[in-house]
Amino acid sequence: MTQTMRSAVREWAGRFGWVAGLGTFLAILGPYNTGELGWPLVWVYWVGLMALGSAVGWTAGPLSERLFPEWPLWAHHVVAAFCISVPVTAVVFTINAMIVGQLVWAGLPIVWFFVLVICAFGSGLAWLGEHISRLRDAADAAPGAAPVTAASALTDKLPHRLRQARLISLSAEDHYLRVRTEAGEALILMRLSDAVVACAGLDGAQVHRSWWVARSAVTDARKGDGRGTLILDDGSEVPVSRSYYPALREAGWF
Repeated sequence: MTQTMRSAVREWAGRFGWVAGLGTFLAILGPYNTGELGWPLVWVYWVGLMALGSAVGWTAGPLSERLFPEWPLWAHHVVAAFCISVPVTAVVFTINAMIVGQLVWAGLPIVWFFVLVICAFGSGLAWLGEHISRLRDAADAAPGAAPVTAASALTDKLPHRLRQARLISLSAEDHYLRVRTEAGEALILMRLSDAVVACAGLDGAQVHRSWWVARSAVTDARKGDGRGTLILDDGSEVPVSRSYYPALREAGWF
């Protein structure tokens, strides 16, 4: 299993644990008289709502980060909480109507308010966890040490969860740039030449007109006929063109 796959498995395992844990916590509390449903229905109710809300939030949050990269982290979580509240309110209102036997439209604003409170609580916990993680990463960086991330011209365009992650490679795709990190990848609007400048402080090199590679990500190198191929720890095979091969050979990449 490659490093990228392991990171993805850990990420999704953490997300599943988050959904099950928060849903179980709310099922035990039984807020808004949901405890009357009894077990295991109350657990299914809350875990199901958490799953629906999380799926919306994991889409709305990164989308907000891509559209408004200059916003602070908490603002993206506010957007996610609002977006989550809309479909969850619809589901809760429908379930309540099925139990009562009729649609009571006058109660819709009250249902939305209670749902928004829960969404704000969940999003607040998610923000706190991410904020603490970022503070820990900053504290772990030794004073005066070489930078471990690229310049803000590149990192500010990435989702927050990728900004402190180890960079693996950059590849140009038309007018876009695919950024691969240890924590996942993202497609951003940026020229490779600008991204290479942003990565000047990192131990890496442009190896092809469409590729930049972090040296720490290289696990093997194949050479032949003035060209080469780099094997990265995420399983990628990156071509090395003739124009870049001599400098990389002199630098000890091959």
